[in-house]
Amino acid sequence: MNEGTGGVVKAREGFELGGEVIAPGTRRTVDLPVSILSDHTPVTMSCHVVHGKRPGPVLFVSAAIHGDEVIGVEIVRRLLRAKPLSSMAGTLLAVPIVNAFGFINHSRYLPDRRDLNRVFPGHAQGSLAARLAHIFMTEIVARADLGIDLHSAAIRRVNLPQIRLTPGNARLKELGRAFGAPVMIESKLREGSLRMAAEAQGVDVLLYEAGEGLRFDEFAARAGVSGILRVMHHLEMIGGKGVPRRHGKPALCRASTWYRAPVGGLMRAYRGTGDIVEPGTVLCAISDPFGEKEVEVTSDITGIIVGRTNLPVVNEGDALFHVAETVRPDHAEAAVEAVEAAREAAPLFDEDEII
Repeated sequence: MNEGTGGVVKAREGFELGGEVIAPGTRRTVDLPVSILSDHTPVTMSCHVVHGKRPGPVLFVSAAIHGDEVIGVEIVRRLLRAKPLSSMAGTLLAVPIVNAFGFINHSRYLPDRRDLNRVFPGHAQGSLAARLAHIFMTEIVARADLGIDLHSAAIRRVNLPQIRLTPGNARLKELGRAFGAPVMIESKLREGSLRMAAEAQGVDVLLYEAGEGLRFDEFAARAGVSGILRVMHHLEMIGGKGVPRRHGKPALCRASTWYRAPVGGLMRAYRGTGDIVEPGTVLCAISDPFGEKEVEVTSDITGIIVGRTNLPVVNEGDALFHVAETVRPDHAEAAVEAVEAAREAAPLFDEDEII
């Protein structure tokens, strides 16, 4: 059992979750009951526990808090097949699908139309979303020292691999550098988010953003698995063999800006994720269907594009480009070099090299 709430497992003892005990050096999937659908179909939140033979930290990795953000599910699948986990210290709690309701329905939300990432820490007697959040907090977060929460952009948008950090949290900054995504962005905690609720309980959470809703992205998946393995190596949960090296130094950005459509029409994008922009850089042009009027959208900061819309048809006010502001142009250039190096890297796993 664990000492206290979260904390390092001090002895070679079984890890308890959902009434089941996972012996040291073994792994098991535990189904945590969540609810019963109107047709009497039970719904569970499944957690795969990898309990090492040696003592060490307890790390949770979660995905699909938003049910349409499927890239995180693929990242967890690959992580659980990674060879370095075969001789692990500590305990990994992997929850590939937190919001099973949204995942089944290809929806960001729960059936009660609530955003799960706005109701943490939840309540045992609350709404469906609140009850699911409560189960995740009491069964997963309360047993962990650290979390990595996996997200993507919404549907019809795409994000460059990036880490979101709580401002002023030195530990997360250190772990973010170990993760090695091209960009780290300081992002304030939002009321009701998993990050805010977990940190209130003393459990720091790295938030990884990459790819697009309802889509797989090989670069985003590879960067996510590599980053998690690097964090586990940094925590001394796994050795260095089989852990991809970091490509370049992540750019730390303390602010970001969304550029929105000043008018509606057809957008022609001139820039994409990973591109450097400066004041005056033309991001796109928006024209009416007849080509009689055209408006350009330009950047007024120096930074790197970390997100953009994939839709050419836009309405006035639609979010078009997300630019992370860098202190100096060379910081953005370093991030771009890291992006290109990571994209050109060999695939993370061969089928013969997975468990």
